[in-house]
Amino acid sequence: MSEPGIHHQTFWSQIADLPHVLEFPVIDGIRTRVLRIGEGRPDENRQTIVMMAGTSGHIEAYTHNIRALAAKYRIVAYDYPGHGYSTLVAGGTLEIADYARHLFALLDHYGLDRPHLCGESLGGWIALKVAREHPERFASLILSAPGGRMIADDRLNKTQSVSTDAVADPTWENVKARLNVVIHDADHISDELIAIRKAVYSRPGFAASMKAIGALRTPEIRRRNAVTDDDYAAQKLPALLVWTDHEPSGDPETGRHLAELMPHGRFLLVEDAAHWPQWENPDLFNGAVLRFLEGMTA
Repeated sequence: MSEPGIHHQTFWSQIADLPHVLEFPVIDGIRTRVLRIGEGRPDENRQTIVMMAGTSGHIEAYTHNIRALAAKYRIVAYDYPGHGYSTLVAGGTLEIADYARHLFALLDHYGLDRPHLCGESLGGWIALKVAREHPERFASLILSAPGGRMIADDRLNKTQSVSTDAVADPTWENVKARLNVVIHDADHISDELIAIRKAVYSRPGFAASMKAIGALRTPEIRRRNAVTDDDYAAQKLPALLVWTDHEPSGDPETGRHLAELMPHGRFLLVEDAAHWPQWENPDLFNGAVLRFLEGMTA
């Protein structure tokens, strides 16, 4: 039997031999699943990377990145309100202000001083908004296929039907189809990732929570929360924007344009990938992130 490739290594195999804490503190009234890893020696005073997943996502979206980044940085990864294994939302809407308030409460809870924000999709959307308003609270941005722009309905709705099917009927096949929208090569979708997402979608109350999460797809709500070119152009922090050649929200030139809008922006294109560049080519992603962060302190 051959050894599985990087895409099929499990979350547990990545962290099992490393000191870590997986805990559920109450943050902003939300029982929040948080992974802390990479503390290092007490005399190291490591900088922190806060890792933020995408819509309906969870910590495991960074399965293939945490170990590499934790070798040099303290990692704090968490599930948003209504997401993963954090407290679900019974009604209403989840908008960027809600995610931002929870993020700032998390920073205060752990006493995090100017962490780097590593946000994928929704995580990048949140990062762009909070960093524009409060650049003094953060050190840099790592934006992995960031979301939040107003885009054509056909692009915005590309994932809608498979997402609806997967949440309403979280079978193995439906969940894999949902993941195949964000991961270009279906062979790179691990059994563990399907199993975790299936378990999350099967949580009692998740369907209602997904309605609150999905509010950002509603045109009126999305418009008032949207990321604009001005949000990119006003960024004061160093930023690495990672895009792909099969990104559902825009072609590579779109990503390059967004990176060039930022005064201190850098661009990385990951090929043969869709919406999860950090998963689809982790070696390229991890190396680029480490060089970017090391370059800031050189």
